[in-house]
Amino acid sequence: MEETIGLRTTFEKKRCVFAYGMNFYKLFWVYLISSFLGVILETLWCLIIQHKLEFRWGVIYGPFNAVYGFGAVIMTLCLNKISFLRDLWIFIICMFIGGAFEYICSVFQEAVLNTVSWDYSGEIGSFGGRTSLLFAFFWGLLGLLWVKDIYPRLSQLIEKIPMKTGKILTWILFIYMIFNLLISEAALIRQRQRNQGVTASNSIERFLDENYSDEFLMIMYPNAMNVENK
Repeated sequence: MEETIGLRTTFEKKRCVFAYGMNFYKLFWVYLISSFLGVILETLWCLIIQHKLEFRWGVIYGPFNAVYGFGAVIMTLCLNKISFLRDLWIFIICMFIGGAFEYICSVFQEAVLNTVSWDYSGEIGSFGGRTSLLFAFFWGLLGLLWVKDIYPRLSQLIEKIPMKTGKILTWILFIYMIFNLLISEAALIRQRQRNQGVTASNSIERFLDENYSDEFLMIMYPNAMNVENK
């Protein structure tokens, strides 16, 4: 009887509460909010440690960084079922997941764009300059905070969005973010082609050359270095 009541309550919440539980809507908002908070975190880090203010965006349009967005989604999916573990184990698991994710992102950027945006070669515990024990430690702390405190609060906040408004807004922002990621990737790939001496051969490439010049992209991605010049 109690199980039946519990299932009925869960079904009613899924029908009446926006993004209840773990689903596409919840994960998209986790990605979106984390992408924004990641930019804030990087900007403050740069301001405090390097004493300068610069763009830390991961896309051309808007203060979003997909590395933090996808990282938060991966953390949520991987750790949602193990939040009952002791803090030490969650910390260690987050260190591994965060470090591996950062490493993979670096490999992907180098393979696709022939650039890197971070290099930890001079640090103790560096793994090919792509990640390090220090930043894996930070990932562990951030992941532990995420599992124990940030995500539960964020989840409740997302679920307070009105159902109809939430669904409409999600799909509008989803289309916007897909476009943003694609145009940003296309502009960077085209920049790589220009650096290799490849001239524009169609209207799309000419559009990218006219609207996303090397000077513009240098402002947007000040830390991106060609692999040859790393």
